[in-house]
Amino acid sequence: MTELPTHAIQPAVAASDSWFDYPVRVQPHHTDYAGVAWHGTYVSWLEEARIEYLRSIGVNYEDLVAIGCELPVVELSLRYHRVIQMGAEAIVRTRLQMDGVRLSCDYRIQSPDGEILYATAQVTLVAVDREKGKIMRVLPPAVKSALMRLASP
Repeated sequence: MTELPTHAIQPAVAASDSWFDYPVRVQPHHTDYAGVAWHGTYVSWLEEARIEYLRSIGVNYEDLVAIGCELPVVELSLRYHRVIQMGAEAIVRTRLQMDGVRLSCDYRIQSPDGEILYATAQVTLVAVDREKGKIMRVLPPAVKSALMRLASP
């Protein structure tokens, strides 16, 4: 039996069950006076991991800028579980989900062996037409196509 849509316009939805891993090392400039990663460093790592994940599926941020598409953060939630000491290595694990023009990202920042969970986060972005300053009604075709591949086996 075919499932009927619940909205007049069914948004394109794509989600990945797999995680993209982005390795980081806590450098001296990432830390506070106690030698632990400063809270703002985590947000930078989230963005770096997200940009590299998009690049890995064929969406280069510089190409988005060139076509006038911005992906600003509209919501961010970050929970710290354990501190990360200067010199330590960590993995920023990222998983994406697309719902219409919204892009939701789940994150886990953990030790390389997965034994220590340092932080978890969720970030939501929307596609904005830079020239008009308004949310786009649809994603640019190349972006939508790349994100839809996330749901493909």
